[in-house]
Amino acid sequence: MRESMLVVIAYDTPDDRRRRQIVRLLENVADRVQWSVFEGWLTEEQIDKVWLRLEEVVDPRVDELRLYRVCAYCRDASRVLGQAALSVTPDHWIV
Repeated sequence: MRESMLVVIAYDTPDDRRRRQIVRLLENVADRVQWSVFEGWLTEEQIDKVWLRLEEVVDPRVDELRLYRVCAYCRDASRVLGQAALSVTPDHWIV
């Protein structure tokens, strides 16, 4: 199995239609942790696929999209304050 990594994806768009499209795409691969921020455990192949689909939706002239790969060391050193918890590595996978 390909190794997955924690990724953080954040977006900003002034357009409601594109916002809904972005959210639908991201909800299929990650968990919403804040209004416009998602976290998920993805393989490089999954990252490439979702990024290509997002490129079809996002208008780079007015929208913003960021994807950060979080290494194991950085994830272990991360902190959360408030109700939410950091995404945990899944203990099982559905294939």
